[in-house]
Amino acid sequence: MIYTVTFNPSLDYIVKLDTFKTGEVNRTKTEILYCGGKGINVSIVLKNLGFTSKALGFIAGFIGKEIENRLNVLGCESNFIELTNGLSRINVKIKAEEESEINGQGPLIDEAALATLFTQLDTLTAGDTLVLAGSIPNTLPSDIYEKIMAHLMDKDIHIIVDATCSLLLNVLKYKPFLIKPNNHELGEMFGVTLKSDDEIITYAKKLQDLGAQNVLISMAGAGAILLTSNKDVYKSQAPRGTVINSVGAGDSMVAGFLAGYLESGDLQKAFKMGVATGSASAFSEELATKAEVEKLLNSLL
Repeated sequence: MIYTVTFNPSLDYIVKLDTFKTGEVNRTKTEILYCGGKGINVSIVLKNLGFTSKALGFIAGFIGKEIENRLNVLGCESNFIELTNGLSRINVKIKAEEESEINGQGPLIDEAALATLFTQLDTLTAGDTLVLAGSIPNTLPSDIYEKIMAHLMDKDIHIIVDATCSLLLNVLKYKPFLIKPNNHELGEMFGVTLKSDDEIITYAKKLQDLGAQNVLISMAGAGAILLTSNKDVYKSQAPRGTVINSVGAGDSMVAGFLAGYLESGDLQKAFKMGVATGSASAFSEELATKAEVEKLLNSLL
């Protein structure tokens, strides 16, 4: 079974305007409302690709209920922990001449709720997969990813971590199955600017030296690079297409990689599937569908 964890789910309210002027009344041209959160995105794309997962995390109030309801409509399983105080967040994304965002803070996650999450995680068994993705809200310990991985380290679970900088570096000692920084984040971890594939590979190998099994480096329009636990290095150009919405593309790459690996057991095929899935989401208003992924995958084979 695949499990995803999203500590701070949201409803993402996306509005498009011809122009946006501060201090004035602005009227939208279009409005779209999506479930948000990196783990939730992974669960949605996995469902689109034909794989069942269970979304875990915390919700609160009527917004939380709406997040849960929308996931149910999409056919995604969830087992969210309902908090008694506060509201799940709404993130407003304004698309005009420039893009602007206003992200909500989210509810307080207390110790009792966190203990309930660990009780849920205790039900995972050998062969399960756990996806930890996104930032950590300020109501949780900053080392919560480490605590979760330490708690599960003897269970033979494939853990995928999609986080940035110190969050990612600090979990490498627990040997995650897959990590997915982008090329800029990789450089930031080591205080360098990476200008070539060779430099990216050199520093990705340092992440393996620190414990990561497989390292997937996304590079937006420049494609991606995978370093495997077998010491293989694979490169892929990005498929051709027009980027419409980059939100969720990285999460989609994780979902595609995971789907490809579960389907074939082959890391190279998983890599191609990840690249195709990330691009399919970037080329669409919504998250990737199976038909969109298969069309792009054929161009990579």
